Order: sequence, then C-alpha cells, then structure tokens
Amino acid sequence: MIHAVKRIIPAFICIALAFATPVAAQTASATYGSNAAVGKYAAINGIKIYYEVYGQGKPMLLIHGNGGSIADMRNQIEFFSKNYQVIAADNRAQGKTSDAPGRITYEQMADDINGLLDYLKIDSAYTIGWSDGGIIGLLMAIHHPAKIKMLAVMGANLQPDSSAVYPWAVKWVAQNAAQAAQMLQNKDTSRNWAIDAKLLDLLGKQPHISLTDVAKIAAPTLVLGGDKDVIKEEHTMQIYHHISKSWLCIFPGGTHMMPVTDPALFNATVDRFFSKPYNRPDTKTFFGVQ
Repeated sequence: MIHAVKRIIPAFICIALAFATPVAAQTASATYGSNAAVGKYAAINGIKIYYEVYGQGKPMLLIHGNGGSIADMRNQIEFFSKNYQVIAADNRAQGKTSDAPGRITYEQMADDINGLLDYLKIDSAYTIGWSDGGIIGLLMAIHHPAKIKMLAVMGANLQPDSSAVYPWAVKWVAQNAAQAAQMLQNKDTSRNWAIDAKLLDLLGKQPHISLTDVAKIAAPTLVLGGDKDVIKEEHTMQIYHHISKSWLCIFPGGTHMMPVTDPALFNATVDRFFSKPYNRPDTKTFFGVQ
C-alpha cells in the first residue's frame, strides 16, 4: 500500500484515498477531515486533538487506522450521521492532530479518545474502529468500559508479529521502518520521516494485548475481518471467542479495506448489529437442545 507519490503508508492503515472518490461533506464547501465549518481542536493529554461532529442522535465514535485521518472514514460518516451524532477525530500525530515527544502507544491513544469523550461530555458511544482504530477500540473497552455502548472492530490485532498478521506484512513494516530510519540519517526533508518512523515503530512493536484482558470486555462487540485481510482469520476468530457478547463477521472476498472498497456492505453489517439490543442466537435452539 504505497501512495502514488511514494509516501509510506503502513500496512495496517485504513487509508481509503487510493480506492475511493471523496464524498461531499454536509457543508458543501468542505470535505470530511478538512471541514472548516465544523472542525475543532481539544487540548487533551498534552496534544491538540482535531475532531469533527456530524448529525444528531445517539453518539457514535469513529476511529481511523495507522497513518490515516478522519477522511478515511468518510463513507461511515456519510452513512451513520443520518441517524447518529458522529464524532470523528484524528489520532495522535496523524491528520491535523499534534504529536508529543516520545513513543506513541495504543494505550496512549485510547486515553486520548477517552479524554475527548470527557471533553465533549459524552458518557458512552457506539464505536467503530478500523485497523489500528480497532485496537484502540478494544483498549477503550478494556480500560474505559463505561465509554463503549457497543463496539465494532474491523481488522484488529492483539500482537504485532506473525501470530496475528501474515509474515509478508511483518516484513513490509520492517522494510519501511528501515527506509524511514535511513532517510532520517540522510537528513532527507521530502516528508516528515520522524512521524513515519514513530508510526512504523507502533506497527512493528505493538500492541501486546492479552486474551485475559480481551475476556474482560463487557460491551457487545462485532468482530469483523476479510477473508483476505492482513490479519489472520484464526486471530480474528480468537478475539471473537474471548469476548462473551460478540458476533463474528468474515467478509467473503473481503480485504482489510472493506470500509472503503465495499462501504455499503460494511455499513449495513455494522448498522444491523448496532440497531438492536444484543442477542446471541444459537442453532441448537432450533433443535430443542438445552
């Protein structure tokens, strides 16, 4: 997933720009992720978080992936803002949100999102996390459980190695991390290699979420993946099996990029899960088995 201008785009991102045409924002003169009419900043945890809010109704939080921004979730904003109050923010050191000294961690970003909800006086939200956003969503459900009404995670992983992701992706991240380090050493100024290096370090060395912690998740959770995802199917199923109130969806013919390559199917699947109180049908019920 390399941009046409040779920009590094980490392997687990939810970048959609190469695959989709922009959707007009509700304010005609602006686009999602760069909408001067609604875009605001909140000072949280030593950084300035950029966020946009659309629609009215029950709060819904959208969390994008590594190296991405609000714009990557344009198809979800457009769809869900018809019935929800959608809050979308740029994660730390990405999009329009500032960075701070030191490493970036997923726990830190989950704390950022929790702080943003506090700032907006939102006690809980329906939450969709894609890729790194899915990891953040899981950590929110573990460490800030009151904030998660219901959760949908697409293409999330608990470990950074080949136990969770395919070996080609592990190799890809390592190669691009080496390139970023070399460009920093060369003092190349063609792009912000320091940020690239931080985000690639995040991908290559994190997360480390135990199944014991995953089992603590109480929020009803829809675990999603593609059958040709960057995340191994068995790992996605492992997450599903350790959350007591969960549904599983593996999109046939789907990739890591489902929210942008097939937004209609992705959005409808999540909307169905969020639209009713959680229940867990079981085939044995139809056979009268207790």
